[in-house]
Amino acid sequence: MSSPPPPAQVRRLRNRLLDLYTAITVLMLLGIAVLIVYAFELGPLTSPGTEQSFGYALALMFLMGAVIFHLVDKTYRAWPLGRRFRPTWPGYVTVEAEIRFFKILIVVAAGAAIAYVLGGLIA
Repeated sequence: MSSPPPPAQVRRLRNRLLDLYTAITVLMLLGIAVLIVYAFELGPLTSPGTEQSFGYALALMFLMGAVIFHLVDKTYRAWPLGRRFRPTWPGYVTVEAEIRFFKILIVVAAGAAIAYVLGGLIA
């Protein structure tokens, strides 16, 4: 077992992670705002292609909302009262963590491909 990194490095890593979460949340909120404006600019849902475009915009808004919910939940599970509490230092990247990441990535890609094919069949 290796010892934890020095406190300065832990603080730097923790702040970097919080900045990443903040940046992702802000970008997702901007994406939702753009999609809302796009959905209002589509016009009536009876014109060709508008219904499908509205559905895609709505699906992306729900996906972005889920990402924001996950990040906020993750942040406040690690930091129950915001930035006043110090979380544990991030662990090292291991082969097992990389394997788990790629397994999740494959499942998400397969789910997206299945949803795309089913959407094409239904439409």
